[in-house]
Amino acid sequence: MSRNGHAWLAVFLLWPVALLNYLDRQMVSTIRASIRADIPSIASDEQFGVLMAMFMWVYAFLSPVGGYVADRFNRRWTLIGSLFVWSAVTWLTGHAQSYEQMKWCRGLMGVSEAFYIPAALALIADFHRGDTRARAVGIHQTGIYAGMALGGIGGYIAQTSTWRNCFTWFGAAGVLYALVLVFALKSAPSESGEGGKPKVPVKLSETLRALWSQPAFWILVVYFTLPAIAGWATKNWLPTYLADTFKLKEGPAGLSATGYIQLASFVGVLAGGVVADRWMKRTPRGRIYASSLGVLLCVPALLGLGWAWNIGAAIGFMILFGVGWGFFDCNNMPILCQIARPEHRATGYGFMNLVSISVGAGATVVLGRMRDHGIPFSTAFVFSAVVALIGAVLILLVKPRTDLEQAVS
Repeated sequence: MSRNGHAWLAVFLLWPVALLNYLDRQMVSTIRASIRADIPSIASDEQFGVLMAMFMWVYAFLSPVGGYVADRFNRRWTLIGSLFVWSAVTWLTGHAQSYEQMKWCRGLMGVSEAFYIPAALALIADFHRGDTRARAVGIHQTGIYAGMALGGIGGYIAQTSTWRNCFTWFGAAGVLYALVLVFALKSAPSESGEGGKPKVPVKLSETLRALWSQPAFWILVVYFTLPAIAGWATKNWLPTYLADTFKLKEGPAGLSATGYIQLASFVGVLAGGVVADRWMKRTPRGRIYASSLGVLLCVPALLGLGWAWNIGAAIGFMILFGVGWGFFDCNNMPILCQIARPEHRATGYGFMNLVSISVGAGATVVLGRMRDHGIPFSTAFVFSAVVALIGAVLILLVKPRTDLEQAVS
């Protein structure tokens, strides 16, 4: 098979992994009522927010570790091992009997999933060095949106069977697929070496200095974080918001909250990849412009969600948010590739995850506390819109490095 064939085969094989990555974590938010009914020791929405945040905190703090392991050793084995372990933990979650056991499962899932995204995106960037990079990342990200959309079926499974089966079935599927990847997924000849490894082992001190000495990387980390506040708010609390505001049952609320945004993001990430790659032919800032445009679309969508007058209007604003999010999401790794060398990219993305998800975890707990105290969700949507607007302007300050032009053009 040609190099180009291996490059697209890698994206094809990783697509189901991206789906499982977000399906397994998203199901908790869509079957909240069923879990609380079955586990009475989860005594408040703030505690349930802690369950969701527990995953996010662990995932965030270990993301740079996962990225460095991928940069230092082997990206292929890093992501395969991640899939196997988090799928086993997903299966274990279906057998939890108490609040404490659920917290342990969510924490362990954070440990295992932290090693996937940095390794997977860096592997794809290694394969796709030219004008297919944003499109390849975008196609991979559609698996994430499909996983979040399918997370909404958890409510229906819980109604017809039991919420525990959601975790048992999908956990077992992930373990089996990890075995498939052992034989089917190949390592990429990276931009600095063969077999998915740099020619010279990457020193941690060198990586930290190379990343954090650049103002552009600081800006990218902040930019990656600001829109993510809205992203985590919609992922974790939108099903509850729709159920309460429009009097929907658990199944329809969960499917609506995940389905419309993720289907629109599916379209947005594909369109955003094409637009960004074509824009790059005119200017090296093409991917920056496409990403900023996407975040700007999210601003009116968030304001509209906070003040939607009926479910139809809310759906329209969810679709607009999803399209904008897709433009943003498919360009983060490609922009990182314009400011960081290949052997530092997985670690760099890990640090982006660390800051972004830590802030998102805090926002998740705060939203649970707001709900317990009767503060409307519209307040959170307005705040999210303001910080997203700041991010859309901030990213325009990034100047791509000319010495990396060969790797991204």
